[in-house]
Amino acid sequence: MPLDPQTAVYNLMQAEPTIIAVAVIQGKDIVYSTDNWDISADAGRIVSSWASMNAQFVMVSGVKYSLLQCTTERLIATSIKGEGHIVGAKDDENKVISYQEPDGSMNPGYIETAKCVASMSSKSAYLDESSQLGQKSEMMGDAASAGGAASAGGAASAGGAASAGGAASAGGAASPSVDPQLKGEIQAFLDWIKDAEGLAGYISYYLQQNNAQIISELSKIYAELRQIFGV
Repeated sequence: MPLDPQTAVYNLMQAEPTIIAVAVIQGKDIVYSTDNWDISADAGRIVSSWASMNAQFVMVSGVKYSLLQCTTERLIATSIKGEGHIVGAKDDENKVISYQEPDGSMNPGYIETAKCVASMSSKSAYLDESSQLGQKSEMMGDAASAGGAASAGGAASAGGAASAGGAASAGGAASPSVDPQLKGEIQAFLDWIKDAEGLAGYISYYLQQNNAQIISELSKIYAELRQIFGV
């Protein structure tokens, strides 16, 4: 039997103590929130940014959180100024937005938030608890995703754009025009790189956290980019 939002949120906060505030949204309306968090003014924009899956950040209670991952099922964002994290999970019925303390780990935070969503669902389980979430550091994909869209292929897309002309012209074929959508994605990627709170901010954040796994993955991407551009 599905849990009511208050019970589901209580269980979430017991399971992950670094999550200290939670809101449950249906549509764009908040149906339950903890007493210490009022995001009624931000709920509509959060939902819209999540639905677009191409926003670079979300504003919550006046704080800017840069999006690390944004898919149909999850939203993970962090304040590069160290003001905490926003973790969201959703299904067709409910969206749960959690605020996590700065020292909290976002992957476990997301897993517990997703379980909270599942516990309220009147349909089949939203999250298979046996699934191996967070393997090979999903947060690496977060750090590399362009515009917070969680496309770990952000760097690869840049390579794709750079090599598009060469691939298309192989065998003497005429080079086609660049797909406007692809061009727009690359432009968004470039804007994100230039943004002081974009790529540079992410890299600085994870360097400060001394996250060996993400630093190692960044090094691989750096080497791949150099190889793509021949520098």
